[in-house]
Amino acid sequence: MAGRFAPRPTRTTVRGGHVPVPRSLDTAQDLDLGLTLGPLRRGPADPTFRATPDGSVWRTGRTPDGAGTLRVRIDGGRAAAEAWGPGADWLLDRLPALLGAEDDPAAFVPRHKLLLATHRRRPGLRLTRTGLVLESLIPSVLEQKVTTNEAYGSWRVLVRKFGEPAPGPAPEGMYVMPDARTWTQIPSWEWHRANVDGKRSATIVRAARVAARLEEAAEMDGPAARRRLELIPGIGPWTSAETIQRSNGAPDEVTTGDLHLPGIVGWALAGDRTTDDDAMLELLAPYAGQRHRAARLILLSGRVPPRRAPRMTPGDIAGL
Repeated sequence: MAGRFAPRPTRTTVRGGHVPVPRSLDTAQDLDLGLTLGPLRRGPADPTFRATPDGSVWRTGRTPDGAGTLRVRIDGGRAAAEAWGPGADWLLDRLPALLGAEDDPAAFVPRHKLLLATHRRRPGLRLTRTGLVLESLIPSVLEQKVTTNEAYGSWRVLVRKFGEPAPGPAPEGMYVMPDARTWTQIPSWEWHRANVDGKRSATIVRAARVAARLEEAAEMDGPAARRRLELIPGIGPWTSAETIQRSNGAPDEVTTGDLHLPGIVGWALAGDRTTDDDAMLELLAPYAGQRHRAARLILLSGRVPPRRAPRMTPGDIAGL
């Protein structure tokens, strides 16, 4: 997706706070904002993400410059954005990557009818790149070995309890996640109240203590970034892939270790619901370099194995 920002605007001071003049980004007419930014949302009540009826997407971020709130909307084929807080400029400077400017959907060549049809039906899908590792890593750790609803609830409780209200005129109830130091100081009983066991909380604390080193992974290629994350005990292939897909916009980093994804991919591409990770990777081999996009399109196709048990969301019980 080609993208170009207007020149950096000046700032105006209002009541002692700094309010950025809106910026805009030339963007493809068919960009689907919801599909592109949807993976950043951790459940319908995520305090760091909100989609509003006017078509805007609001999100908060803990940037290297501090907390920030970003509002993005598509207007006449252009992405218009505003941001508030100390991290405003950082968020605005990285808007093109967030909206998939560094993604190349043309590199994906469908080799199955299902993927060809879904690719055509979802032309606005872009792979987002946030440039922020910890904000994707922590909720991914929370999703280890529990249902997604449990993990989303833990994320909500922790962000609201230890984060800070979103800067600017954000929708009510939005918060910025805690900084790295705060994550390391959360008492054990507060983790317990948030329904987070000792293993997951210890992993988050270990990661937060070396947050600066982990954030460097946002500038690495996918395999190197995953190796950096997996140096932390408690972070394995599932968690590293789920993180790097978002922070780095990595099109080839497919998730392994998931309870449901291999069966969904196997059913969609080969009619086999018993597919394991190895077989899934073999099925996705023709999409080398674009395996994550292929998996996203399969999930978007709606083709899932027939139910044999109470339905669970893909990724409900995840690995490490």
